[in-house]
Amino acid sequence: MAKVAFLGLGVMGYPMAGHLAKAGHDVTVYNRTPTKADAWVAEHGGAAAATPAQAAKGADFVMSCVGNDDDLRAVCIGEDGAFSTMSKGAVFVDHTTVSAKVTRELYAAAADVGLSFVDAPISGGQAGAENGVLSVMCGGDADVYGRAEPIIDAYARVCRRIGDSGAGQMTKMCNQIAIAGLVQGLSEALHFAEKAGLDGRAVVEVICQGAAGSWQMQNRYETMIDGEFEHGFAVDWMRKDLGICLETADETGAALPVTALVDQFYKDVQNMGGNRWDTSSLLKRLRALG
Repeated sequence: MAKVAFLGLGVMGYPMAGHLAKAGHDVTVYNRTPTKADAWVAEHGGAAAATPAQAAKGADFVMSCVGNDDDLRAVCIGEDGAFSTMSKGAVFVDHTTVSAKVTRELYAAAADVGLSFVDAPISGGQAGAENGVLSVMCGGDADVYGRAEPIIDAYARVCRRIGDSGAGQMTKMCNQIAIAGLVQGLSEALHFAEKAGLDGRAVVEVICQGAAGSWQMQNRYETMIDGEFEHGFAVDWMRKDLGICLETADETGAALPVTALVDQFYKDVQNMGGNRWDTSSLLKRLRALG
């Protein structure tokens, strides 16, 4: 068992840290809102720390799941950042969806002070985090990944090293690009069924068994039909991720016409007041159009 720090106890980080504790690791948590860290300790044991630096001191592994590039920089190299107290040879594993640019920046910063850094963004949503069945896509040195994988396994259904630093984040971009098109397609199919006077549930029960089937269809169609959009990844976070995808596409020369279009559809949802609705709310946008 390892001594582990976990930085960031949002809807994903809170249960992920819990799985580490259940696996028998010695876990210290940090959260920007201390009451959430206190609640986690009351539920899972372990300890809470007032700063990332305090949480990371003496840890073998430091895991993070925060908001964006700036949040990640802050917990790593900001005032009271984790890198300042981590022991030589310790491993920082970042589960945040951020740019590959900041990942490589922090990989280099870690190496400069004798630390290792693995980018390990996740997919599977809140349910995947709660049930410990996340997909984890990793970038970094092969030997360091080999050390980190058994720790990540506490909340992973699949965990794989894709390549060098930044490869995990690039893979997460592929994931978000694929999801954007899938959710729009599912929304259009359900909208079409409604307009055609079909029973949407019956339609999905048939088509989900064929080539049109997807995780999104199987897990979101009922709440979408019922107009319930509080069951997953928020639109604000999806737009953040798609912005990273589109910026990186410009840098690499990739063409993402569908992704760019769906990003604008999510902007429409934000303008409807749906910042915190889940990503399946693209259907609500279509319904609003008539």
